[in-house]
Amino acid sequence: MKSKIFPNKALLDKYWIKLTGHPSEFPLNARIFHSACLISIAALIYNIPFNFFVGLPNVALACILVLIFCFGLYYNSRFLHRVKASIFISNFLGLGLFIFTYFVNSGLSGPSDQFFLLFLLLSISISPVEQYKIWVPLNIGIVMTLHLTEYFYPELFPNPYSSRSDHFIDQTSSYIEVALLFFFCTSYIRKSYEREKSSASIKTKSIEKKNLRIVKQNQELESLSAEKSKLMSIIAHDLRSPLSSIQNYLELLSAYGLNEAEKNDIEKDLLHATKDTLALLTKLLAWSKSQLHGIVAYPEYLNVLDLLSDTLEFEKTVASAKDILLDYSFDSELTIYADKDMMQLIIRNFVGNAIKFTHKGGFISVNAKAESGDCIISIKDTGIGIPVERQKDLFSLKAESTFGTKGEKGVGLGLLLCIEYINAQNGKIWFESTPDLGSCFYISVPGNAVISSRHLEQN
Repeated sequence: MKSKIFPNKALLDKYWIKLTGHPSEFPLNARIFHSACLISIAALIYNIPFNFFVGLPNVALACILVLIFCFGLYYNSRFLHRVKASIFISNFLGLGLFIFTYFVNSGLSGPSDQFFLLFLLLSISISPVEQYKIWVPLNIGIVMTLHLTEYFYPELFPNPYSSRSDHFIDQTSSYIEVALLFFFCTSYIRKSYEREKSSASIKTKSIEKKNLRIVKQNQELESLSAEKSKLMSIIAHDLRSPLSSIQNYLELLSAYGLNEAEKNDIEKDLLHATKDTLALLTKLLAWSKSQLHGIVAYPEYLNVLDLLSDTLEFEKTVASAKDILLDYSFDSELTIYADKDMMQLIIRNFVGNAIKFTHKGGFISVNAKAESGDCIISIKDTGIGIPVERQKDLFSLKAESTFGTKGEKGVGLGLLLCIEYINAQNGKIWFESTPDLGSCFYISVPGNAVISSRHLEQN
């Protein structure tokens, strides 16, 4: 059981940081100065009665005066934030104190040299680097001057000790005091250095990670920008082709005297080109809107048969014009939790692609089944399949434009919309395809709100 009288180390560290200042508030030299002031205050409180006890009343009185100055300097630096002024004054007063102590405390026979050396260490620790050239030479110069003065004028340095025991106690006590202060200063400096080195290392690693993320994001943005530029170039080209065809058809109708059969053929081709252009523009508008405003799904419970029957009936008409059989089969009770408009667009795109890439006389089947709380819709065709090298980029901006079995043109933008829309509904899309044999696309959609939320948490 921990004693209530002696708090743990973490609590002591917390109080010590409050007394010396937080690293975010004060630099290292200022915190060392505050620590030195506090330890000096404690040492002076000890030295005042001790010097009276060993017969050095003058030294004791000097200690009282220094104690007052030391507390004032600590308060001025720690709480009034006048760090530089306090350090300068402490260096100046410290040297004056030890000069006085040297004279009244037996010169070379006393402990003053030890305190000069300790004060030099403190001065180096607390002073700004640019002031080293002042305080270091000054400290050494004063000590050398005092030694020479004592050598030539020994009578200026009387022996204040009344007995050998007083001299012994003063020297021994001073050595222990200096040794402990020296240990504390070097230990504090070293721990502070290691702590700040560790903090700097952590910050450096954090900055490096951020830089790597920024570089990666820049690369992704550059890649995305290049892909979008490529996509826009493809779209511009694909829009130009049908518009040029429309222009040519209109010129033929207006410039030449065509019979009814020729006019009918041109009108059919014109209608076909117009439909393709409109479909492309519709997809482009939907994709652009999703990129600008983000994709937000508004899911609701939907009956699969009611949702898709009208869309598939229309696609059956399109397929029959190409002599392709389109069949679908759904459980009349099967429901999904999805966005109505998004699901219709997704199914329309996949079925439209199946028709586009299936030869005359081919077969397309659309089915749906419940599995583990989800609804899996499959669109299977007997078309030309997808080349292996194109399969990995099928749902990205890297997808290249392709031609259908009757020359139908597409840019892959519909599939990009499909994957974004299905992700917004917490669903999945995958496919199986064998070149020249056909493809099967699977669309997994949550069957209820609980399953949808669970998929969202997993993602």
